[in-house]
Amino acid sequence: MHNYGIDLLVRNHAGVMSQITGLFSRRNFNLEGIVCGPIGSGDESRMVLTVADDSKLEQIVLQLEKLYDVLEVKRVENHPITKVLEQL
Repeated sequence: MHNYGIDLLVRNHAGVMSQITGLFSRRNFNLEGIVCGPIGSGDESRMVLTVADDSKLEQIVLQLEKLYDVLEVKRVENHPITKVLEQL
């Protein structure tokens, strides 16, 4: 199975992950994996999301870009984290 990745830079505060995963849930789109950790001073976090189906991926990326707490969205393939998650 080929996994697609979404690399996010987000504001680091309570509720951000819930807001992002809720977007996927409302769109009935399954997340295969999530890795998240603070970066720099801790005001921001890097999130890597993996999905197996790309049929709605472009729509999801556009919706993520509209969220206030999402600072940057990149669609990535062959990300090292997605390879690790595929092996689990």
